[in-house]
Parts: sequence; structure tokens; C-alpha cells
Amino acid sequence: MKKPLLALIVLSAFAGVASAQTSITMYGIVDAGFVYERNGPAGNVEKLTSGVQSGSRLGFRGSEDLGGGTSAKFVLETGIAVDTGGFNQGGLAFARQSYVGLSSNWGSLTLGRQYTPHYLALNDIDPFGTGLAGNSQNLIPSVTRMNNTIKYSSPTWSGFVGELAYGFGEVPGDTTALRQIGASVGYVNGPLYTKIAYQSIENATGTDKARNTMAVGKWDFGLLVASLGYNETKGIGADSRQWIAGASIPFGASTFLVSYIDNNDRNPANNDATQWALGYTYAMSKRTNLYASYARINNDNGAAFTVGNASELGTGNQAFNIGFRHQF
Repeated sequence: MKKPLLALIVLSAFAGVASAQTSITMYGIVDAGFVYERNGPAGNVEKLTSGVQSGSRLGFRGSEDLGGGTSAKFVLETGIAVDTGGFNQGGLAFARQSYVGLSSNWGSLTLGRQYTPHYLALNDIDPFGTGLAGNSQNLIPSVTRMNNTIKYSSPTWSGFVGELAYGFGEVPGDTTALRQIGASVGYVNGPLYTKIAYQSIENATGTDKARNTMAVGKWDFGLLVASLGYNETKGIGADSRQWIAGASIPFGASTFLVSYIDNNDRNPANNDATQWALGYTYAMSKRTNLYASYARINNDNGAAFTVGNASELGTGNQAFNIGFRHQF
């Protein structure tokens, strides 16, 4: 029996016992859809894919009241490949998230594998939620998760929020190699959401680092939610700028999605690209929805960006998705 499967069985078996002493919740997403990609190096491809809108997952979260307003908490979350019955994120047991920590009126401090502040800011303003064919990560570089991370998340102070994360590189004799640093600060109040986020990761020798700096914002007008973001990428042979503008338009149980992204490469090769995307979701219930989306990337000067979705890279510069998602 594979170790990830064994771990899930053990956790499931003891969840009921543990709940007598601490609050434990099992949750997840099951998402599968049809994907058609065009103009890849090997030609067009049709496939059934897991996690098109949102990565399919199974997770356990828990908390224990320690008194004085302080609680212990943990999250263990694994990626599920619904189309094959396997595991995503390289088959690791809990590679989507795995952390433990404390939370109180002063915020939370967590240790483990966690989302970067830069990715969370991008995901929050992307109308497609970094999923479907319109995934903003097709053109905007963003490190999704950090290993070996200490992360502090502030409470909301009069609308202001912040995060600070440090990921140890764990290279003997070199405290900077593969080290990661992430941070964000923002103002979230009613219909307004704004954030500035930063992420850096050192190379294997600690002599250079890739840096992403982003400013994002969105406003809920009621009839639509409009979003705008700007990102700069520098270091390790990269120098580029990206803009994203988008909107989500609710209409009863339906929501229409649209976005446009421009990638401006500042390197001599000038590998520029643009992406535009359209999407649609229909809520059959609070937990289940249908979706469809289409995106096209226009590559210039030999650029080779592809249209992917929430859980996998694409192979072509055009993609169409249709499927459904259930959350529990």
C-alpha cells in the first residue's frame, strides 16, 4: 500500500476519536472536466483532467482552544487526481498544505508547507481564481507554495492586513541558498480589496534570486467585480512586467468571467505575450457548479507560453474547458 494512501486511511480512522478532544473537520474539492488544447508542439490534444477550476483535494483541519484566546491549529491537505485515482504534487502525501501553529488576537504563527503571500494576492484578484483556461499563472510568474516555512498572518486592524513568510533553504553551510521570503500588506474593507505583495527565492548557490513584486486591487460594484494587477519579475535571467485586468459578473446562479493579461519581456529576446479569456460558471447548489472557459495566448518573438488550468500546465496556445466541481 502506498504511503500517502495509508496516511489518509489512518487519519480517517482516528478522526472521530480525536474530535472528542479537538475540533477536526474533513473537507475537499472534487473537480473534473474535459479539456481541448490546440497548437501544441505535438498537435492538438483532448483529455479528461482533474482540478480544472480548482485543484481536487482532500484535507483535514483542526483546532484546540488553549485558553486565554489562544488556539492551536493544523492543516493537512493532499492533492487528488480524480481522472486517475492518484495523487498530485508529485505524489507527496500532503503537498498542497501541511502546517501547525498557534492563533490568537495577535494573529497566527504557522510552521510547514504553506501558500506564499504573492500567490494569495494574485489568486484573490484573478476572476478565474488561478484556474480554468484563464489561469493568470499562464503568464504571471508566481511561486504557489513554500517549504520549511515560518509564516505570520496578522488579524485585521481597521481593514489593514499583513503576512510575512520565511522559508529555510536548508543547504548545509549556506544560509541563503534556496531561501525564500514572502510578504504582503493590504487594505480589505467592504467592497474594496488592495494588496502589495513580494516573493523572492534564492538560487542553489545563494548568488542570485528571482523576485516578484505585485500591486493588486478589486472593487465589488454589485453588478460586477472589477480587478486590476501589476507585477514585476526580476533576477536569474528574468526581467519582465505583467498587467492583468478582469471582471466577474454575477447574474442569478450564473457568473460570467473575463480577463486580459499582457506580459512585457524586458530581456533582449523580447518574448512578449498576451492572453485573453472568457469563462462561465453555473451554481447548481451551494457546493456544486458547472463551468466552461476558453483562453488564447498570442506569443511574440519565439515566446512559448501555454494555456493551462488549476492543476496542470497546458501544451498549446488555446484551450477550452468544460466540467463540474463539487465542494464538501
